[in-house]
Amino acid sequence: MQVKFLDLLKVNEPYFPKLLESTQRFFEGGWYILGKETEAFEKEYADFCGSKHCIAVSNGLDALRLIFESYKSLGKIKTGDEVIVPSNTYIATILGITQSGLKPILVEPDISTYNLDSQKVEKAITKNTKAILTVHLYGQLSDMAPLENICKKHGLYLFEDAAQSQGASYKDGRISGNLSEAAGHSFYPGKNLGALGDAGAVTTSNDEVANTIKALRNYGSHKKYYNIYEGFNMRLDENQAAWLRIKLHGLNEENEKRRKLALIYDNTLKLKNLIVPKQAEYGKHIYHIYAVLHPKRDKLQSYLLENGIQTLIHYPVPPHKQKAFQSWNNLSFPIAEKIHEQELSLPMSPVHTVEEIEYVCDTINHFKE
Repeated sequence: MQVKFLDLLKVNEPYFPKLLESTQRFFEGGWYILGKETEAFEKEYADFCGSKHCIAVSNGLDALRLIFESYKSLGKIKTGDEVIVPSNTYIATILGITQSGLKPILVEPDISTYNLDSQKVEKAITKNTKAILTVHLYGQLSDMAPLENICKKHGLYLFEDAAQSQGASYKDGRISGNLSEAAGHSFYPGKNLGALGDAGAVTTSNDEVANTIKALRNYGSHKKYYNIYEGFNMRLDENQAAWLRIKLHGLNEENEKRRKLALIYDNTLKLKNLIVPKQAEYGKHIYHIYAVLHPKRDKLQSYLLENGIQTLIHYPVPPHKQKAFQSWNNLSFPIAEKIHEQELSLPMSPVHTVEEIEYVCDTINHFKE
């Protein structure tokens, strides 16, 4: 049997008729940037998340950047301020901070959830700390209540990198993207809610922040040729917005399919030294990635490929070991390093079959450690 890691053609195929209809409307509409489709998607996605505002932007990195730039424009944060961030995140999370002239402070995750360890967060706070940017990694929410308490205690802003968690829910019923001051979302094609190109959004219930981001994404302007800020060109096009509206209708159902496949993994994988992802008690996982840990990760990956199973590594090099951040290269973050050295992402999507997942499990269970 051949099992692809992700087959985007199959994922998008059920939506093809409606996608083609919307594309025809796009061609004939004569309006291609920041029009009615974008406005409609913004309302629908804000409603989905439970936030007051959604501002559609060009991609997930730009979404994070716009959050920080808006808080700087409003005088809430200034250049050089510190932002606490997980040590095991994807590089885009870090870039959203550094490209905004802010200083990332890396903090280790909880090894059981791969998300920020709130106890370690509090120890990392200094007089220069102004915000915490938590990441809902792999589709598992961060435990927000402790982070909210820390922010209240120290007067900090709490933000979410929700790029991998569309539809994940917290124990109190709130949805990813509505758990903080503002959240950055990515709709990169491989995400649970994926566009057919680059796309992103910011969600917030703060009117002032939303209005500032709307201007910043459009050259710093609410009205053409009248610029309030030194803004950016970070807009979403109408076609991507229309496609996202269509796919949003199927997101909850597709997330449920992922959960059912994850349960098969959970109940069937028996390899002695394999660590499977833990479903945290405080939230509902959406399994954007089914991430396992194994001390012989590279050998296991090669073995699976020999048996027709594609896997990926999220991510092989932690941020503090990247050449782009050479000043960090001598730092030690053992939990992040363990995750990056042992993590392996198994096939997971709404179009994988039970038979495929059972084959993956059986193959892994026969791996000679």
